[in-house]
Amino acid sequence: MTTDVKTKVVEIIAEQAVLEPGDVTMDQSLEDLGIDSLGLVESIFAIEEAFDITVPFNANDPTEGDFDISSVAAIVKAVERLVAEQKA
Repeated sequence: MTTDVKTKVVEIIAEQAVLEPGDVTMDQSLEDLGIDSLGLVESIFAIEEAFDITVPFNANDPTEGDFDISSVAAIVKAVERLVAEQKA
């Protein structure tokens, strides 16, 4: 994982969960962190803005599409992929 992507994604998720970044672990789900559907959407918007990317995410059906939100690690990996695709 790219350190700066990981760090920024964790910061965004921690802010939504009202936690310190150090309290967020890679294996936690957003649900584990207490982030509801509105918090998820706000997190996605913050990630898009922070990395200047477009996240393929459907708020009406979060399981649809190829943006994995099953854990913090999965979100970091998906953001890294989108950032790499944008730079290519």
